[in-house]
Amino acid sequence: MSDPEQMPRAAVFGCAGERLSPEEREFFARTAPLGFILFARNCRSRQQVRRLVEDLRAAVDRADAPVLIDQEGGRVARLRPPEWRAAPAAAVFGHLATRNPEAARRATELNARLLAAELVELGITVNCLPLLDLPVAGSHDVIGDRAFGGDAELVADLGAAVCRGLLAGGVLPVIKHLPGHGRAGVDSHHDLPVVDTPRMLLEETDFAPFRALAAAPLGMTAHVVYTALDPERPATTSLTVIDDVIRGSIGFQGLLFSDDLSMSALAGGLGERTASALAAGCDVALHCNGRANEMAAVAKAVGPLEGAAAERWMAARARLEPPSPFEAEAALSELQALLSESGAVGA
Repeated sequence: MSDPEQMPRAAVFGCAGERLSPEEREFFARTAPLGFILFARNCRSRQQVRRLVEDLRAAVDRADAPVLIDQEGGRVARLRPPEWRAAPAAAVFGHLATRNPEAARRATELNARLLAAELVELGITVNCLPLLDLPVAGSHDVIGDRAFGGDAELVADLGAAVCRGLLAGGVLPVIKHLPGHGRAGVDSHHDLPVVDTPRMLLEETDFAPFRALAAAPLGMTAHVVYTALDPERPATTSLTVIDDVIRGSIGFQGLLFSDDLSMSALAGGLGERTASALAAGCDVALHCNGRANEMAAVAKAVGPLEGAAAERWMAARARLEPPSPFEAEAALSELQALLSESGAVGA
């Protein structure tokens, strides 16, 4: 970055394509975001993604700038065949867990470890997993098979296995979507979900997996209104939800990303959304679509990552260690054997 003493800003940005434009390089150098996030539009080949990741870090002159991705498996995968493995959706592991919890736990951890190996090869250091949402009957399928299932204890157990596998592979996990997106009746990419469930029931169900994994290094909010908590503001922009529930009842003390601020669930301009999310208690504003005018508005609304947010990031980064010894081919064979019990394919 131009000023060696400059702290990174409390933002994570996407970029438009497979290579950085001169304008993007200049913007990132000037605004110094904490890190970046990749999408399918950015990922064509291993060599190309490695180069892009290197260029993103070079733009902010920080070799340790985090690079995020949503590589869940199933329908949410930014790295896709034929260049990359088609990992199974979370529901496959949840289905196996209903019959053989131990096998499901092992398969989930192996899959996460394989995901980590695939990401580290590219220089990607953060995977936005595990998804700990509990879908219910009648909810929108935006979560659907991305979830392990509807049982809080099962989801927490498999979510913990994801965290172990990613961390062992040198990748930081992100628990999402705090404090729970499973009851949403609409897709928050397009509309604002409103959940009327009483708080007592939310505490017993939706919040429980997040509480069990509250020691995770990173988390991400939900663009969902919970009328029993804050009838006016979604979790991302609600001081009540973040302070009383996410930091309080759930006990999450890691670094908290907003979900993507460009999603249509949120009202107002990008600058207003950003300011509201940070004022509510999000540590880092996440903006994903790579549109220059929107990123500029976000950048104007964020300051340096400092204070408690900076301490949380340093604590999270301290958990990022070199990958432990790992034989990918043996792990893949074992994973395929375990999943054959559930009839899964594409491991």
